[in-house]
Amino acid sequence: MYIRNHFLKLGMLLVCISLISACAQPSQRAEEKKHIHFLYNFSTKSLDPHVDSSYVPLRAGITETLVRLDEENLSIAPWLAESWKGEDGQHWTIKLRENITFHNGNVMDAEAVKASLERALKESVAIQNALKIEKIEADGYTLQITTKQPFPEFVSELVNPNVSIIDVTEEDMINRPVGTGPFALKSFSPGSKLELERYDDYWDGASNLDSVTFAFNEDANARSLALQSGQVDIVYRPETESLESLQAQGGIKVESTATFRVHQMTMNMERESLQDVHVRRAVDALIDRQKIVDTILLGYAEPAIGPFLPSLPFAPTYEQSKTGADIAVKHLEKAGYSQVNGKMQKDGKPLTFALLTYSARADLPLIAQVFQSDAKQIGIDVEIRQIDIPEEYMASNRDWDLATYSNLTAPRGDAGYYLNATYHPTGALNFSGAQSPELTAIIDQLNQTVNQDERASLSEQAADYVHNNMINSFVLHPSTIVAYNEHKVKNWLTTRSEYYMITNRLDVN
Repeated sequence: MYIRNHFLKLGMLLVCISLISACAQPSQRAEEKKHIHFLYNFSTKSLDPHVDSSYVPLRAGITETLVRLDEENLSIAPWLAESWKGEDGQHWTIKLRENITFHNGNVMDAEAVKASLERALKESVAIQNALKIEKIEADGYTLQITTKQPFPEFVSELVNPNVSIIDVTEEDMINRPVGTGPFALKSFSPGSKLELERYDDYWDGASNLDSVTFAFNEDANARSLALQSGQVDIVYRPETESLESLQAQGGIKVESTATFRVHQMTMNMERESLQDVHVRRAVDALIDRQKIVDTILLGYAEPAIGPFLPSLPFAPTYEQSKTGADIAVKHLEKAGYSQVNGKMQKDGKPLTFALLTYSARADLPLIAQVFQSDAKQIGIDVEIRQIDIPEEYMASNRDWDLATYSNLTAPRGDAGYYLNATYHPTGALNFSGAQSPELTAIIDQLNQTVNQDERASLSEQAADYVHNNMINSFVLHPSTIVAYNEHKVKNWLTTRSEYYMITNRLDVN
């Protein structure tokens, strides 16, 4: 009897274990989390959206702006704002969407948006110059904004990621900004990664993803290897040389799209040698654009004539200047230079350049090396200096002559952003130190012009002035390349503006 009862109890125990196991399997499957690991090419040590030049908070889906760029139509579309009007170009009424909350549950109303905009203005002189705001009034879900002067393109400037809306009642903007986007920040390791989690109450529909890792690695080869090994799911700008092997591996999709970006040779107009337009034209003549496109970008780019893609309605149409060593020498001769003992010099002083570059865009150091080699052939020594954050270095140091730099030129679908930022004396990206009254007057007139045909004409005039006076030299328009695990990643979109990356539409199969 004892043995029979013992086996009966043992059998019942095994049945229970089996039932528990069977019940646990669906539960375990339910606990499997949907996760995307995204690897970006720029690192950041600050997530303060009002000053962060890498725009990570917006790109990672933490923050949003009042309006966004409709890339198909090159127009401004509603986002946190549902409508706006400002017939005179100076007095603006902006109606906000209702029922939107920040990640901490606080309501995003007009007072909260006003506070965020005022903080952005306080923290950034560049934003002050870009927005030209004199006064902001808040009432319920309506903003009344007055600009210092008629500024018809005011609303388009609100696309700028540095005007992202955050809850300024929070204390740590650098490490833990609180926005309205589809993902809330869980943790931030400066220079390394962000861990994000889905915001369930997101106003435009919660993401199907549970979490996202937004990591950084400025080494293009390392980014490619991370995708090949399965460590990450999406890589932004993989190494160009690795694209063939990535595609051959199977299961990896490579996407390429033309963007509103230009790689340029920024010229420091405050340096004595570069104050001569003939020297600047010689620099331009030394840039072999087609060779760079073919050998460095492997065809994933097109040679640039000016800052804007030729397909844009406000891009000037003119032929590329003649290039080559012989052309460069002729320009230098006009500037009073000659070759003596193999060195290009003037009044016994050799012509040399300090050239800045940075590795976060892997093709820029290679462009710098090609330029260095071509300049050496006509007796010009070029010292290449690697820097980390180009905007910070070029703004605070003037001990350089040239810089390979990559810039978005039409992220608002309009020429005004680039011309103001790069060539207006108050521009945040005016690293060349351009101070031309004639060019400034054209840009000022553009800022107050509403008619699109007139704006296009003024934009062309400004671009022509830059071209004729060789204020900066334009190398190429790179394609944005993204590679990802096509068996896992669903609904990824490679955007032309490079702003919108981690969205609520992103999913896994």
